[in-house]
Amino acid sequence: MKTSRRPYHHGNLREALLSAAERAVETIGAGNLTLRELSREIGVSHASPRRHFADRQALLDALAQRGFERLGAALARAARGKEAGFEARLTRFARVHVRFARRHPVLFGLMFAAKGRPDAPDALRQASEEALAPATAIFTDGQARGEVVAGDPARIGLAGYAAVQGLIALTAGGKFKGVPLDTLVGEVIERIVLGLRPRA
Repeated sequence: MKTSRRPYHHGNLREALLSAAERAVETIGAGNLTLRELSREIGVSHASPRRHFADRQALLDALAQRGFERLGAALARAARGKEAGFEARLTRFARVHVRFARRHPVLFGLMFAAKGRPDAPDALRQASEEALAPATAIFTDGQARGEVVAGDPARIGLAGYAAVQGLIALTAGGKFKGVPLDTLVGEVIERIVLGLRPRA
């Protein structure tokens, strides 16, 4: 009797595992993810994933890192165009951030939970810092234009970051129904900008 075995090799096994893992976490949650099920889904042996990921946590960390890399690329595009002015750039940046969180809610939660772990890999931490770095540049440029109070731009930017993260949490819980999210983001940023304007 002839038996068939799943192959150990895949055209791009690491990428296939990450893509399958992202689909899985958004449907069944990270807690229910197993390397065995992912192997079965993409048609490789159960041992194959360990060529790239030592265990499930390593896979989830890599998924979180990839999420930050994707978010960072989108935020970098949103932060371009100094001629647009501080408020316009910050609003665009915040809207992209919120849209990503709304489109990928489970992945977004995984990303920020993973980076906050004491044993988070250095590559993951670096990806998270690089993803949000364009925000600091927006505040630095705003200070140079005289539109933002003096001080450490990273610390000043915490107010905007906290407001946007809070908005993500509130809308995820079903608050502000009937009000377009882009409208809410614009209103929140408008108030942040008013509070950051230099005083005479």
